[in-house]
Amino acid sequence: MRWLAILALVWAGAAEAGCRQALALGLDVSGSVDAREYRLQLDGLAGALEDPEVVAAFLAMPEVPVALAVFEWSGQGAQRLVVPWRSVTGSADVAEVAAQLRGTTRMAMDRSTAIGAAKRFGAGLLGQQAGCWRRVLDLSGDGLSNTGPRPQDVRPDGITINGLVISATGGADEIGALASYYHAYVIAGPEAFVETALGFEAFEAAMVRKLKRELQVLAVSTR
Repeated sequence: MRWLAILALVWAGAAEAGCRQALALGLDVSGSVDAREYRLQLDGLAGALEDPEVVAAFLAMPEVPVALAVFEWSGQGAQRLVVPWRSVTGSADVAEVAAQLRGTTRMAMDRSTAIGAAKRFGAGLLGQQAGCWRRVLDLSGDGLSNTGPRPQDVRPDGITINGLVISATGGADEIGALASYYHAYVIAGPEAFVETALGFEAFEAAMVRKLKRELQVLAVSTR
């Protein structure tokens, strides 16, 4: 019965915190992402958030909701907060975030790819949600880091970092190499994983899979 006592303590801590998970989503808007691919990412994320199973996962434990934020990233020092922290307590919150994403237009940013800097920015965002039981940073990207701190040198404590890698050409070899790079140098922390999208057209479906995996695992483990 010891495990029941442990689960009870975990549940009590989560309930007291009032937040079971802080989830920061970082989208790659570097020079390798053209205008069409940019919209596929923003609109794809909006569609993924509105997926019925994703909404159900967000709302599985309304007494201890998920806090959500979205940002864009490219080069060193080039990050933009698109959706500030928001507690998802009902389907209306999801709908408003989705509408905000669809209404977001692209801003000129550095064309390089600084994954390490994106990890630092995301860790700083998650530092604002220290009271949440679990903190997760998700970075979506279609290429290797080529500026700023090396991704493997940025390992924030107490944060899980997941990845969603996108093959610009839709090629299996390209996506395999990029996924291996993220496994080796980008992701970190408990239960970290990499999801894949064979082309930007597959981004929404990949994001649905990723969000369901993150949110449902947490709800089940908490119970």
